[in-house]
Amino acid sequence: MQDRRTYLAIDLKSFYASVECVERGLDPMTARLVVADPTRTEKTICLAASPGIKALGVPNRCRVFQIPKNLEYIMAPPRMKLYLDYSARIYGIYLNYFAAEDIHVYSVDEAFMDATHYLALYQCSARELAERILQDIRTTYGLYATCGIGTNLYLAKIALDILAKHSPEFIGELDEAGYRKRLWDHRPLTDFWMIGKGTVRRLERIGIR
Repeated sequence: MQDRRTYLAIDLKSFYASVECVERGLDPMTARLVVADPTRTEKTICLAASPGIKALGVPNRCRVFQIPKNLEYIMAPPRMKLYLDYSARIYGIYLNYFAAEDIHVYSVDEAFMDATHYLALYQCSARELAERILQDIRTTYGLYATCGIGTNLYLAKIALDILAKHSPEFIGELDEAGYRKRLWDHRPLTDFWMIGKGTVRRLERIGIR
């Protein structure tokens, strides 16, 4: 019988905006900052918003004119080379814990790790390993990260997107039984990975909500 597997999905919180905060010596969780090109019109899209400004109701991909006029904030011009550099450095942290073949880079700010055979090596639980990695990222680069833990890649991703991002510890865990218990009736369906509004409309037409 195949061993029960354990996967981590780690996402760097509001990555572009958080990098800009760190570069300015600001706390990403409290600073009010958006990443957008100030040379363009107010219709330009904000590529990212810091957790601090999102907490005030400013969405991540809003247009500049949608930000309340009375709100004081920093507009940081995009610096993609800098973000890629930070991404590579964070990958270096992952390599301190996992072999490269057990890491799958999903995007510039997100990666999956197969932690199955590392828990015995480090003599810790998956949550303890996740806490160690998130703290390493925070201490080394000043960036906050969230982590989903699951028994397959899908559950790790769902634990990340739906549970971890709303957890005080920024960590969520799911196995098959937990998925049924906690998320079987979860709404909206668009919270789930790869489920868009068009898919939701098609499902609703056949009575699935």
